[in-house]
Amino acid sequence: MIAERSEQFVELEPTGALTVEKVCSVKHWNEHLFSFTVTRPPSFRFRSGEFVMLGLQGEGRPLLRAYSVASPSWAEELEFLSIKVPDGPLTSRLQNIQPGDQIYLGRKPTGTLVTDALLPGKRLFMLSTGTGLAPFLSLVRDPDVYEQFGQVVVVHSVRRVSDLAFHEELESKLAGDPLVEDQAQQQLVYVPTVTREPFHTSGRIGDLIENGRLFQDLTGEHALNPETDRVMMCGSMDMIKEFSAKLEALGFTEGSNAKPGDFVIERAFVG
Repeated sequence: MIAERSEQFVELEPTGALTVEKVCSVKHWNEHLFSFTVTRPPSFRFRSGEFVMLGLQGEGRPLLRAYSVASPSWAEELEFLSIKVPDGPLTSRLQNIQPGDQIYLGRKPTGTLVTDALLPGKRLFMLSTGTGLAPFLSLVRDPDVYEQFGQVVVVHSVRRVSDLAFHEELESKLAGDPLVEDQAQQQLVYVPTVTREPFHTSGRIGDLIENGRLFQDLTGEHALNPETDRVMMCGSMDMIKEFSAKLEALGFTEGSNAKPGDFVIERAFVG
């Protein structure tokens, strides 16, 4: 398969910073969204919520981009969620991968969308737009998250219903998950919202906070409180910048691996 498409998928060679992995599966959610799994090196370790560099061979050097790991830290394969950009240097080619193809994987995952960067709290809000859902797919399947927080709230805002990747798994509250099914059934709250098509929940994340929809299935107060709530954000730069400012105005402090706080964002993805 790789030989037949040699102009696009050449034989890769590992480097000091990169391993060469095999694509195991690919799922196209719609015409501009797909997810895929790759083999996991035995030595690869990561914290739920971290990202890693992925890529293909470019002209003279690897063409790489940061991708959050969507699979749980215990999974045998690594899963990723990606958009398709027709003229994107990497995604225009990556969207055509098939099982058996090769891909570069960075050896060192990192990132701030991890519970280590948050202070203890009662409710954990994961606010995402588009493919920003990816790190939260990893976190909600981590048993430690349910030990640290009484409620885990995943908010996913997209334009169209077909953009709601992993909707069935989250809607079922991870039914059948080998490690967190019991905890997720009691503690996980999934709030999908669609902005450009009819859906039972519509509007941007800010609208859900203002009209109270975000809190209707939760215990505790119907407002964000820095004393009890912790927030993670991933997705569009506009959403992250807007909510960072709102949270700071409410008294939330941004956390990091070096100094845990009340909310975190992934600065590697924010321009």
